[in-house]
Amino acid sequence: MGKAGIIEKMRLDGKSIFVTGGARGIGKSVAAAFCEAGANVAIVDVDLETAKETAAWLHETTGSDTMAVGTDVTDPAQVDSMVSAVTEKYGGLDAAFCNAGICINVPADEMSFEQWKKVIDINLTGVFLTAQAAGKVMLRQGYGSIINTASMSGHIVNVPQPQCAYNASKAGVIQLTKSMAVEWAKKGVRVNSISPGYIGTDLTLSSETLKPLIAQWNALSPIGRMGKPEELQAICVYLAGDTSAFTTGADFVIDGAFTCF
Repeated sequence: MGKAGIIEKMRLDGKSIFVTGGARGIGKSVAAAFCEAGANVAIVDVDLETAKETAAWLHETTGSDTMAVGTDVTDPAQVDSMVSAVTEKYGGLDAAFCNAGICINVPADEMSFEQWKKVIDINLTGVFLTAQAAGKVMLRQGYGSIINTASMSGHIVNVPQPQCAYNASKAGVIQLTKSMAVEWAKKGVRVNSISPGYIGTDLTLSSETLKPLIAQWNALSPIGRMGKPEELQAICVYLAGDTSAFTTGADFVIDGAFTCF
């Protein structure tokens, strides 16, 4: 029998992965791709009921083993408990998609400390806590892949909406990713980030606040449209699997060339 082809090598059969912010949007879409590739997937979200619905739907549609874990990613104790639950069920942790995030659009001179802190706590500290907890398991194992969700907003300043806290948090995620990657490179643990452009999730497309901005975003985009959540699936499957063994410390910008000028 011949050697396995690249498609077979990219499968994730038997691997265990957790996805934060996995109940909906980008997290749900990427979790579906992980399941379709054969992985066991934990849907981690502060909204436990929706996480349970997503986990059940993924199990029914893909046959993969799934679980739902209600977790506030800003709480170290809850994050540690979540990782313990995942590793106890699956016997280890092969990959983590640290994806939970929010955005609050308020001018910098009007933003309250509470609004600033909420964005930074979820988007940056939450990624640190979940990546750190995953990393501790993976360092003991001697292998693992962590994927953090940054944003093209870590590279540019979005217009016309004011979102200084979001932009700062995502720039922080990119540098956090590179720092962890360098620290853990010789220990078998890889850390990369994805930086999506504007993605048309159900939440974004249904938001009355954001709807008027979509036409402006599309006009600024060389490709002339928003991305789709499923257009982020392939890069995440690649990064979670063994074919990306030499890929660490990288930030993958998937933005329809938005940041090219």
